[in-house]
Amino acid sequence: MEERTQLDKTMKPHWIWAIALGSAIGWGSFVLPADWMAGPGPIGAIIGFGIGGLLMILIAVSYGFLIRHFPVSGGEFAYAYLGFGRTHAYICGWFLALGYMSIVALNASALALLLKFTIPQAAMQGRMYSIAGWDVYATEVMIATAALLLFAWLNIRGASFSGRLQFIFCVVLVLGVAALGLSMFMHPDSSLSHLQPAFNPEVPALSAILTIVAIAPFAFVGFDNVPQSAEEFDFPAKKAFSLIVWALVVATIIYAVNILFTAVAMPWQDLVAMQSMWGTGDVVSGAFGNAGLLVLALAICMGIFTGLNGFFVSASRLLFAMSRARILPEVFGKLHAKHKTPYAGIIFTMVVCLVAPWFGRQVLLWIVDMASIGVAVAYFYTCYAAYRMFKWSGKEEAIEGAVSPIGKLCSLLGVISSLTFVALLAIPGSPAFMGVPSWMALIVWLAIGAVFYFVRREAFNNIPKKTMDYYIFGEHSHLAEGLGHQEPENTDQKIAP
Repeated sequence: MEERTQLDKTMKPHWIWAIALGSAIGWGSFVLPADWMAGPGPIGAIIGFGIGGLLMILIAVSYGFLIRHFPVSGGEFAYAYLGFGRTHAYICGWFLALGYMSIVALNASALALLLKFTIPQAAMQGRMYSIAGWDVYATEVMIATAALLLFAWLNIRGASFSGRLQFIFCVVLVLGVAALGLSMFMHPDSSLSHLQPAFNPEVPALSAILTIVAIAPFAFVGFDNVPQSAEEFDFPAKKAFSLIVWALVVATIIYAVNILFTAVAMPWQDLVAMQSMWGTGDVVSGAFGNAGLLVLALAICMGIFTGLNGFFVSASRLLFAMSRARILPEVFGKLHAKHKTPYAGIIFTMVVCLVAPWFGRQVLLWIVDMASIGVAVAYFYTCYAAYRMFKWSGKEEAIEGAVSPIGKLCSLLGVISSLTFVALLAIPGSPAFMGVPSWMALIVWLAIGAVFYFVRREAFNNIPKKTMDYYIFGEHSHLAEGLGHQEPENTDQKIAP
Protein backbone atom coordinates (compact mmCIF):
# COMPACT_ATOMS: atom_id res chain seq x y z
CA MET A 1 0.00 0.00 0.00
CA GLU A 2 1.52 3.28 -1.11
CA GLU A 3 1.71 6.30 1.17
CA ARG A 4 -1.35 8.55 0.98
CA THR A 5 -0.63 12.22 0.25
CA GLN A 6 -2.63 14.61 2.45
CA LEU A 7 -3.33 18.34 2.37
CA ASP A 8 -2.33 20.65 5.22
CA LYS A 9 -4.98 21.75 7.71
CA THR A 10 -4.98 25.53 7.25
CA MET A 11 -8.59 26.56 6.52
CA LYS A 12 -10.41 28.71 9.11
CA PRO A 13 -14.20 28.46 9.73
CA HIS A 14 -15.00 31.92 8.33
CA TRP A 15 -13.00 31.15 5.20
CA ILE A 16 -15.05 27.99 4.64
CA TRP A 17 -18.28 29.94 5.16
CA ALA A 18 -17.04 32.44 2.58
CA ILE A 19 -16.25 29.65 0.11
CA ALA A 20 -19.80 28.31 0.46
CA LEU A 21 -21.51 31.71 0.21
CA GLY A 22 -19.24 33.27 -2.38
CA SER A 23 -19.47 30.26 -4.68
CA ALA A 24 -23.28 30.30 -4.50
CA ILE A 25 -23.61 34.03 -5.29
CA GLY A 26 -22.25 34.89 -8.69
CA TRP A 27 -22.83 37.35 -11.51
CA GLY A 28 -26.29 35.91 -12.23
CA SER A 29 -27.77 37.15 -8.95
CA PHE A 30 -27.13 40.74 -10.13
CA VAL A 31 -27.76 40.34 -13.87
CA LEU A 32 -30.78 38.05 -14.07
CA PRO A 33 -33.43 39.33 -11.58
CA ALA A 34 -35.54 40.84 -14.40
CA ASP A 35 -35.39 37.54 -16.31
CA TRP A 36 -36.30 35.52 -13.22
CA MET A 37 -39.38 37.59 -12.43
CA ALA A 38 -40.66 37.51 -16.04
CA GLY A 39 -42.39 34.16 -15.55
CA PRO A 40 -43.51 33.93 -11.91
CA GLY A 41 -43.49 37.64 -11.04
CA PRO A 42 -41.27 39.12 -8.30
CA ILE A 43 -42.95 37.44 -5.34
CA GLY A 44 -43.20 34.15 -7.21
CA ALA A 45 -39.48 34.31 -7.99
CA ILE A 46 -38.65 35.00 -4.34
CA ILE A 47 -40.85 32.09 -3.25
CA GLY A 48 -39.07 29.88 -5.77
CA PHE A 49 -35.66 30.80 -4.38
CA GLY A 50 -36.96 30.37 -0.84
CA ILE A 51 -38.16 26.85 -1.61
CA GLY A 52 -34.90 26.13 -3.38
CA GLY A 53 -32.90 27.34 -0.37
CA LEU A 54 -34.96 25.15 2.01
CA LEU A 55 -34.43 22.12 -0.22
CA MET A 56 -30.69 22.83 -0.25
CA ILE A 57 -30.69 22.93 3.57
CA LEU A 58 -32.41 19.53 3.60
CA ILE A 59 -29.66 18.25 1.30
CA ALA A 60 -27.05 19.95 3.51
CA VAL A 61 -28.07 17.69 6.42
CA SER A 62 -26.52 14.78 4.53
CA TYR A 63 -23.44 16.82 3.67
CA GLY A 64 -22.94 17.86 7.28
CA PHE A 65 -23.20 14.28 8.54
CA LEU A 66 -20.78 12.87 5.96
CA ILE A 67 -18.27 15.71 6.32
CA ARG A 68 -18.29 15.19 10.09
CA HIS A 69 -17.22 11.55 9.76
CA PHE A 70 -15.30 11.67 6.48
CA PRO A 71 -13.49 15.05 6.34
CA VAL A 72 -11.51 14.27 3.19
CA SER A 73 -11.00 15.92 -0.17
CA GLY A 74 -13.22 14.64 -2.94
CA GLY A 75 -16.59 15.32 -1.33
CA GLU A 76 -19.32 13.73 -3.43
CA PHE A 77 -16.77 11.51 -5.19
CA ALA A 78 -15.96 9.92 -1.83
CA TYR A 79 -19.62 9.72 -0.78
CA ALA A 80 -20.65 8.07 -4.05
CA TYR A 81 -17.92 5.49 -3.47
CA LEU A 82 -19.22 4.89 0.04
CA GLY A 83 -22.81 4.39 -1.09
CA PHE A 84 -22.44 2.79 -4.52
CA GLY A 85 -18.87 1.72 -5.20
CA ARG A 86 -16.02 2.87 -7.39
CA THR A 87 -17.79 2.99 -10.78
CA HIS A 88 -20.47 5.33 -9.45
CA ALA A 89 -17.76 7.36 -7.70
CA TYR A 90 -16.13 7.91 -11.08
CA ILE A 91 -19.45 8.89 -12.69
CA CYS A 92 -20.15 11.38 -9.90
CA GLY A 93 -16.62 12.78 -10.05
CA TRP A 94 -16.77 13.13 -13.83
CA PHE A 95 -20.01 15.12 -13.66
CA LEU A 96 -18.66 17.32 -10.88
CA ALA A 97 -15.38 18.02 -12.65
CA LEU A 98 -17.32 19.34 -15.64
CA GLY A 99 -19.65 21.36 -13.42
CA TYR A 100 -16.86 22.98 -11.42
CA MET A 101 -14.70 23.81 -14.45
CA SER A 102 -17.61 25.17 -16.47
CA ILE A 103 -18.51 27.52 -13.61
CA VAL A 104 -14.90 28.72 -13.43
CA ALA A 105 -15.05 29.46 -17.16
CA LEU A 106 -18.46 31.10 -16.84
CA ASN A 107 -17.24 33.43 -14.09
CA ALA A 108 -14.18 34.41 -16.12
CA SER A 109 -16.37 35.27 -19.11
CA ALA A 110 -18.70 37.22 -16.80
CA LEU A 111 -15.95 39.79 -16.22
CA ALA A 112 -15.91 40.54 -19.93
CA LEU A 113 -19.71 40.64 -19.94
CA LEU A 114 -19.69 43.14 -17.06
CA LEU A 115 -17.35 45.39 -19.03
CA LYS A 116 -19.62 45.03 -22.06
CA PHE A 117 -22.57 46.21 -19.95
CA THR A 118 -20.77 49.13 -18.30
CA ILE A 119 -18.22 50.30 -20.90
CA PRO A 120 -19.33 48.70 -24.19
CA GLN A 121 -17.02 50.83 -26.30
CA ALA A 122 -14.02 49.42 -24.43
CA ALA A 123 -15.20 45.80 -24.33
CA MET A 124 -16.38 45.47 -27.91
CA GLN A 125 -13.03 45.83 -29.62
CA GLY A 126 -11.50 43.44 -32.11
CA ARG A 127 -14.52 41.44 -33.26
CA MET A 128 -13.25 38.07 -34.47
CA TYR A 129 -16.29 35.93 -35.33
CA SER A 130 -19.78 34.91 -34.20
CA ILE A 131 -20.87 31.59 -32.61
CA ALA A 132 -24.52 30.75 -31.95
CA GLY A 133 -25.42 34.40 -32.43
CA TRP A 134 -22.80 35.66 -29.95
CA ASP A 135 -20.06 37.95 -31.24
CA VAL A 136 -16.64 37.04 -29.87
CA TYR A 137 -14.28 39.98 -29.32
CA ALA A 138 -10.55 39.88 -28.72
CA THR A 139 -10.91 42.13 -25.66
CA GLU A 140 -13.31 39.78 -23.86
CA VAL A 141 -11.05 36.81 -24.56
CA MET A 142 -8.11 38.78 -23.11
CA ILE A 143 -10.09 39.77 -19.99
CA ALA A 144 -11.25 36.20 -19.32
CA THR A 145 -7.73 34.89 -19.92
CA ALA A 146 -6.21 37.40 -17.50
CA ALA A 147 -8.76 36.47 -14.81
CA LEU A 148 -8.05 32.75 -15.18
CA LEU A 149 -4.29 33.24 -15.03
CA LEU A 150 -4.57 35.49 -11.97
CA PHE A 151 -6.80 33.18 -9.92
CA ALA A 152 -4.81 30.10 -10.86
CA TRP A 153 -1.70 31.85 -9.52
CA LEU A 154 -3.54 32.95 -6.34
CA ASN A 155 -4.69 29.39 -5.67
CA ILE A 156 -1.25 27.90 -6.24
CA ARG A 157 0.08 30.36 -3.65
CA GLY A 158 -1.72 28.41 -0.92
CA ALA A 159 -5.05 27.59 0.69
CA SER A 160 -4.53 30.17 3.44
CA PHE A 161 -3.93 32.92 0.92
CA SER A 162 -6.99 32.07 -1.18
CA GLY A 163 -9.10 31.57 1.97
CA ARG A 164 -8.32 35.06 3.29
CA LEU A 165 -9.07 36.61 -0.08
CA GLN A 166 -12.37 34.72 -0.29
CA PHE A 167 -13.51 36.11 3.06
CA ILE A 168 -12.59 39.68 2.10
CA PHE A 169 -14.41 39.34 -1.22
CA CYS A 170 -17.52 38.01 0.59
CA VAL A 171 -17.59 40.85 3.12
CA VAL A 172 -17.45 43.43 0.32
CA LEU A 173 -20.13 41.49 -1.59
CA VAL A 174 -22.56 41.48 1.37
CA LEU A 175 -21.93 45.16 2.09
CA GLY A 176 -22.53 46.02 -1.56
CA VAL A 177 -25.86 44.17 -1.64
CA ALA A 178 -26.93 45.83 1.63
CA ALA A 179 -26.02 49.29 0.31
CA LEU A 180 -27.87 48.75 -2.96
CA GLY A 181 -30.94 47.33 -1.25
CA LEU A 182 -31.23 50.11 1.35
CA SER A 183 -30.55 52.86 -1.16
CA MET A 184 -33.09 51.59 -3.67
CA PHE A 185 -35.83 51.08 -1.06
CA MET A 186 -35.26 54.62 0.27
CA HIS A 187 -35.26 56.23 -3.17
CA PRO A 188 -38.27 58.54 -3.61
CA ASP A 189 -39.27 56.94 -6.91
CA SER A 190 -39.29 53.41 -5.48
CA SER A 191 -42.56 51.91 -4.33
CA LEU A 192 -43.80 48.56 -3.05
CA SER A 193 -46.77 49.04 -5.36
CA HIS A 194 -44.40 48.28 -8.23
CA LEU A 195 -44.37 44.66 -7.01
CA GLN A 196 -48.02 44.27 -8.04
CA PRO A 197 -49.26 41.94 -9.32
CA ALA A 198 -47.23 39.65 -7.07
CA PHE A 199 -47.54 36.81 -9.61
CA ASN A 200 -47.63 36.88 -13.38
CA PRO A 201 -51.35 36.59 -14.26
CA GLU A 202 -50.51 35.08 -17.64
CA VAL A 203 -48.61 32.07 -16.25
CA PRO A 204 -49.85 29.40 -13.78
CA ALA A 205 -48.22 30.31 -10.47
CA LEU A 206 -47.11 26.79 -9.51
CA SER A 207 -45.58 26.08 -12.91
CA ALA A 208 -43.75 29.41 -12.91
CA ILE A 209 -42.40 28.91 -9.38
CA LEU A 210 -41.16 25.44 -10.34
CA THR A 211 -39.03 26.97 -13.12
CA ILE A 212 -37.16 28.86 -10.37
CA VAL A 213 -36.99 25.84 -8.04
CA ALA A 214 -35.53 23.81 -10.91
CA ILE A 215 -32.48 26.06 -11.15
CA ALA A 216 -31.79 25.81 -7.40
CA PRO A 217 -29.00 23.21 -7.89
CA PHE A 218 -27.18 25.72 -10.08
CA ALA A 219 -28.24 28.86 -8.19
CA PHE A 220 -26.95 27.49 -4.89
CA VAL A 221 -24.12 25.35 -6.21
CA GLY A 222 -21.11 26.26 -4.10
CA PHE A 223 -22.15 25.09 -0.66
CA ASP A 224 -20.99 21.66 -1.87
CA ASN A 225 -17.51 23.16 -2.22
CA VAL A 226 -17.21 22.78 1.55
CA PRO A 227 -16.56 19.00 1.54
CA GLN A 228 -13.92 19.49 -1.15
CA SER A 229 -11.95 21.51 1.42
CA ALA A 230 -12.82 19.31 4.43
CA GLU A 231 -9.37 17.74 4.57
CA GLU A 232 -7.91 21.21 5.13
CA PHE A 233 -10.14 22.21 8.08
CA ASP A 234 -8.16 23.41 11.10
CA PHE A 235 -11.36 23.12 13.17
CA PRO A 236 -13.72 20.26 14.11
CA ALA A 237 -15.49 18.94 11.02
CA LYS A 238 -18.83 18.88 12.88
CA LYS A 239 -18.97 22.69 12.46
CA ALA A 240 -19.31 22.31 8.70
CA PHE A 241 -23.08 21.84 8.77
CA SER A 242 -23.79 25.13 10.56
CA LEU A 243 -21.40 26.95 8.21
CA ILE A 244 -23.24 25.53 5.20
CA VAL A 245 -26.66 26.41 6.60
CA TRP A 246 -25.69 30.01 7.35
CA ALA A 247 -24.17 30.35 3.89
CA LEU A 248 -27.41 29.08 2.32
CA VAL A 249 -29.55 31.40 4.45
CA VAL A 250 -27.48 34.45 3.49
CA ALA A 251 -27.43 33.38 -0.17
CA THR A 252 -31.24 33.09 -0.20
CA ILE A 253 -31.55 36.55 1.36
CA ILE A 254 -29.20 38.02 -1.26
CA TYR A 255 -31.22 36.51 -4.10
CA ALA A 256 -34.43 37.90 -2.58
CA VAL A 257 -32.95 41.37 -1.94
CA ASN A 258 -31.59 41.63 -5.48
CA ILE A 259 -34.99 40.74 -6.94
CA LEU A 260 -36.81 43.16 -4.62
CA PHE A 261 -34.60 46.20 -5.17
CA THR A 262 -34.82 45.62 -8.92
CA ALA A 263 -38.62 45.32 -8.83
CA VAL A 264 -39.41 48.31 -6.57
CA ALA A 265 -37.70 50.78 -8.91
CA MET A 266 -40.50 50.66 -11.50
CA PRO A 267 -43.55 48.50 -12.28
CA TRP A 268 -41.99 45.10 -12.80
CA GLN A 269 -44.09 44.26 -15.86
CA ASP A 270 -42.84 47.42 -17.57
CA LEU A 271 -39.27 46.44 -16.71
CA VAL A 272 -39.74 42.96 -18.16
CA ALA A 273 -41.41 44.39 -21.28
CA MET A 274 -38.32 46.51 -21.96
CA GLN A 275 -36.39 43.29 -22.63
CA SER A 276 -33.22 44.99 -21.52
CA MET A 277 -29.97 43.05 -21.48
CA TRP A 278 -29.49 44.14 -17.88
CA GLY A 279 -32.62 45.25 -16.08
CA THR A 280 -30.95 45.61 -12.67
CA GLY A 281 -28.19 47.77 -14.12
CA ASP A 282 -30.76 49.98 -15.85
CA VAL A 283 -32.78 50.68 -12.70
CA VAL A 284 -29.69 51.31 -10.54
CA SER A 285 -28.18 53.59 -13.15
CA GLY A 286 -31.48 55.42 -13.56
CA ALA A 287 -31.82 55.97 -9.82
CA PHE A 288 -28.24 56.81 -8.84
CA GLY A 289 -26.32 57.36 -12.06
CA ASN A 290 -22.74 56.25 -12.46
CA ALA A 291 -22.16 56.17 -8.69
CA GLY A 292 -24.86 53.52 -8.25
CA LEU A 293 -23.59 51.61 -11.25
CA LEU A 294 -20.09 51.63 -9.74
CA VAL A 295 -21.34 50.07 -6.48
CA LEU A 296 -23.30 47.47 -8.44
CA ALA A 297 -20.26 46.69 -10.60
CA LEU A 298 -18.12 46.29 -7.48
CA ALA A 299 -20.63 43.85 -5.96
CA ILE A 300 -20.73 41.88 -9.22
CA CYS A 301 -16.92 41.75 -9.31
CA MET A 302 -16.91 40.32 -5.79
CA GLY A 303 -19.45 37.70 -6.83
CA ILE A 304 -17.32 36.77 -9.82
CA PHE A 305 -14.09 36.69 -7.81
CA THR A 306 -15.59 34.48 -5.10
CA GLY A 307 -16.90 32.12 -7.76
CA LEU A 308 -13.57 31.94 -9.55
CA ASN A 309 -11.67 31.39 -6.33
CA GLY A 310 -14.12 28.92 -4.76
CA PHE A 311 -14.47 26.69 -7.80
CA PHE A 312 -10.74 26.70 -8.52
CA VAL A 313 -10.35 25.31 -4.99
CA SER A 314 -13.06 22.68 -5.50
CA ALA A 315 -12.04 21.56 -8.98
CA SER A 316 -8.40 21.09 -7.97
CA ARG A 317 -9.32 19.19 -4.76
CA LEU A 318 -11.70 16.92 -6.66
CA LEU A 319 -9.03 16.10 -9.25
CA PHE A 320 -6.54 15.56 -6.40
CA ALA A 321 -8.87 13.09 -4.65
CA MET A 322 -9.64 11.18 -7.86
CA SER A 323 -5.92 10.93 -8.60
CA ARG A 324 -5.26 9.67 -5.08
CA ALA A 325 -7.84 6.95 -5.78
CA ARG A 326 -5.88 6.07 -8.95
CA ILE A 327 -8.68 6.87 -11.42
CA LEU A 328 -6.85 9.96 -12.73
CA PRO A 329 -3.16 10.27 -13.63
CA GLU A 330 -0.71 10.51 -10.74
CA VAL A 331 0.31 14.07 -11.54
CA PHE A 332 -3.00 15.44 -10.21
CA GLY A 333 -2.15 14.00 -6.80
CA LYS A 334 1.15 15.84 -6.45
CA LEU A 335 1.53 18.90 -4.20
CA HIS A 336 3.52 22.06 -4.87
CA ALA A 337 6.93 21.79 -3.22
CA LYS A 338 6.63 25.15 -1.46
CA HIS A 339 2.93 25.99 -1.15
CA LYS A 340 1.60 22.41 -0.66
CA THR A 341 -1.31 22.92 -3.04
CA PRO A 342 -2.54 20.50 -5.76
CA TYR A 343 -1.00 22.68 -8.44
CA ALA A 344 -1.52 20.26 -11.35
CA GLY A 345 -5.30 20.31 -10.84
CA ILE A 346 -5.26 24.10 -10.65
CA ILE A 347 -3.22 24.41 -13.84
CA PHE A 348 -5.35 21.82 -15.64
CA THR A 349 -8.56 23.65 -14.68
CA MET A 350 -7.04 26.89 -15.93
CA VAL A 351 -5.95 25.36 -19.25
CA VAL A 352 -9.37 23.81 -19.92
CA CYS A 353 -11.12 27.05 -19.06
CA LEU A 354 -8.78 29.12 -21.24
CA VAL A 355 -10.38 27.45 -24.26
CA ALA A 356 -13.92 28.46 -23.26
CA PRO A 357 -13.85 32.23 -24.05
CA TRP A 358 -13.01 31.47 -27.69
CA PHE A 359 -16.34 29.63 -28.13
CA GLY A 360 -18.56 32.49 -27.03
CA ARG A 361 -20.78 32.83 -24.01
CA GLN A 362 -23.85 31.18 -25.53
CA VAL A 363 -22.04 27.87 -26.02
CA LEU A 364 -20.74 28.09 -22.45
CA LEU A 365 -24.28 28.61 -21.15
CA TRP A 366 -25.35 25.37 -22.85
CA ILE A 367 -22.62 23.54 -20.97
CA VAL A 368 -23.61 25.14 -17.67
CA ASP A 369 -27.27 24.20 -18.22
CA MET A 370 -26.20 20.63 -18.77
CA ALA A 371 -23.92 20.73 -15.73
CA SER A 372 -26.96 21.47 -13.55
CA ILE A 373 -27.97 17.83 -14.01
CA GLY A 374 -24.50 16.78 -12.90
CA VAL A 375 -24.77 18.82 -9.72
CA ALA A 376 -28.20 17.33 -8.96
CA VAL A 377 -26.80 13.84 -9.54
CA ALA A 378 -24.00 14.59 -7.07
CA TYR A 379 -26.60 15.72 -4.51
CA PHE A 380 -28.42 12.42 -5.01
CA TYR A 381 -25.30 10.33 -4.40
CA THR A 382 -24.52 12.25 -1.23
CA CYS A 383 -28.03 12.07 0.19
CA TYR A 384 -28.39 8.38 -0.62
CA ALA A 385 -25.06 7.56 1.03
CA ALA A 386 -26.19 9.44 4.15
CA TYR A 387 -29.59 7.73 4.02
CA ARG A 388 -27.91 4.31 4.12
CA MET A 389 -25.76 5.37 7.07
CA PHE A 390 -28.51 6.99 9.16
CA LYS A 391 -30.64 4.60 11.25
CA TRP A 392 -34.27 4.98 12.25
CA SER A 393 -33.52 3.29 15.56
CA GLY A 394 -31.05 0.94 17.21
CA LYS A 395 -29.42 0.10 20.51
CA GLU A 396 -25.90 0.65 19.22
CA GLU A 397 -24.82 3.28 16.74
CA ALA A 398 -22.55 2.21 13.89
CA ILE A 399 -20.95 5.65 14.10
CA GLU A 400 -21.71 8.64 16.30
CA GLY A 401 -25.01 10.29 15.43
CA ALA A 402 -26.07 7.54 13.01
CA VAL A 403 -29.24 6.75 14.96
CA SER A 404 -31.28 9.79 13.97
CA PRO A 405 -34.85 9.56 12.65
CA ILE A 406 -34.68 13.26 11.71
CA GLY A 407 -31.41 12.76 9.84
CA LYS A 408 -32.82 9.69 8.10
CA LEU A 409 -35.92 11.61 7.05
CA CYS A 410 -33.92 14.64 5.86
CA SER A 411 -31.59 12.48 3.81
CA LEU A 412 -34.61 10.71 2.28
CA LEU A 413 -36.18 14.06 1.42
CA GLY A 414 -32.80 15.08 -0.01
CA VAL A 415 -32.84 12.01 -2.27
CA ILE A 416 -36.35 12.87 -3.46
CA SER A 417 -35.43 16.54 -3.98
CA SER A 418 -32.34 15.61 -5.99
CA LEU A 419 -34.30 13.29 -8.25
CA THR A 420 -36.96 15.99 -8.63
CA PHE A 421 -34.29 18.44 -9.81
CA VAL A 422 -33.07 15.90 -12.37
CA ALA A 423 -36.64 15.23 -13.52
CA LEU A 424 -37.44 18.93 -13.95
CA LEU A 425 -34.41 19.29 -16.21
CA ALA A 426 -34.62 15.97 -18.06
CA ILE A 427 -38.30 15.08 -18.56
CA PRO A 428 -39.85 16.49 -21.77
CA GLY A 429 -42.74 18.83 -21.05
CA SER A 430 -41.24 19.95 -17.75
CA PRO A 431 -41.19 23.76 -17.35
CA ALA A 432 -37.39 23.58 -16.94
CA PHE A 433 -36.62 20.99 -19.65
CA MET A 434 -33.16 21.56 -21.14
CA GLY A 435 -32.78 22.63 -24.75
CA VAL A 436 -31.30 20.54 -27.56
CA PRO A 437 -27.83 22.19 -27.45
CA SER A 438 -27.51 21.37 -23.73
CA TRP A 439 -28.46 17.75 -24.39
CA MET A 440 -25.88 17.54 -27.16
CA ALA A 441 -23.22 18.90 -24.79
CA LEU A 442 -24.25 16.33 -22.16
CA ILE A 443 -24.02 13.42 -24.62
CA VAL A 444 -20.57 14.53 -25.77
CA TRP A 445 -19.31 14.81 -22.18
CA LEU A 446 -20.72 11.39 -21.25
CA ALA A 447 -19.10 9.83 -24.32
CA ILE A 448 -15.70 11.30 -23.41
CA GLY A 449 -16.12 10.07 -19.84
CA ALA A 450 -17.04 6.57 -21.00
CA VAL A 451 -13.97 6.31 -23.23
CA PHE A 452 -11.68 7.54 -20.47
CA TYR A 453 -13.23 5.13 -17.95
CA PHE A 454 -12.79 2.07 -20.15
CA VAL A 455 -9.16 3.01 -20.69
CA ARG A 456 -8.53 3.22 -16.93
CA ARG A 457 -11.06 0.63 -15.72
CA GLU A 458 -8.75 -2.35 -15.32
CA ALA A 459 -6.18 -0.53 -13.20
CA PHE A 460 -8.90 1.20 -11.18
CA ASN A 461 -10.82 -2.02 -10.45
CA ASN A 462 -7.74 -4.09 -9.60
CA ILE A 463 -7.11 -2.11 -6.43
CA PRO A 464 -8.34 -4.11 -3.39
CA LYS A 465 -11.26 -2.55 -1.52
CA LYS A 466 -9.36 -2.01 1.73
CA THR A 467 -6.63 -0.24 -0.18
CA MET A 468 -9.17 1.91 -2.02
CA ASP A 469 -10.88 2.72 1.29
CA TYR A 470 -7.55 3.96 2.59
CA TYR A 471 -6.76 6.01 -0.51
CA ILE A 472 -10.14 7.75 -0.37
CA PHE A 473 -10.82 8.03 3.38
CA GLY A 474 -7.34 7.83 4.94
CA GLU A 475 -7.44 7.56 8.74
CA HIS A 476 -11.24 7.44 8.57
CA SER A 477 -11.30 4.33 6.36
CA HIS A 478 -12.24 2.07 9.29
CA LEU A 479 -15.62 3.85 9.45
CA ALA A 480 -16.34 2.76 5.88
CA GLU A 481 -16.11 -0.93 6.81
CA GLY A 482 -19.55 -2.49 6.86
CA LEU A 483 -21.19 0.71 5.60
CA GLY A 484 -22.72 1.54 2.25
CA HIS A 485 -21.72 -0.42 -0.85
CA GLN A 486 -19.99 -3.76 -0.29
CA GLU A 487 -17.65 -5.12 -2.95
CA PRO A 488 -16.75 -8.80 -3.18
CA GLU A 489 -13.19 -9.33 -2.02
CA ASN A 490 -10.85 -10.82 -4.59
CA THR A 491 -7.75 -12.25 -3.01
CA ASP A 492 -6.05 -12.30 -6.39
CA GLN A 493 -6.33 -8.52 -6.73
CA LYS A 494 -3.11 -6.57 -6.84
CA ILE A 495 -2.48 -2.92 -6.73
CA ALA A 496 -2.12 -1.74 -10.28
CA PRO A 497 1.06 0.19 -11.04
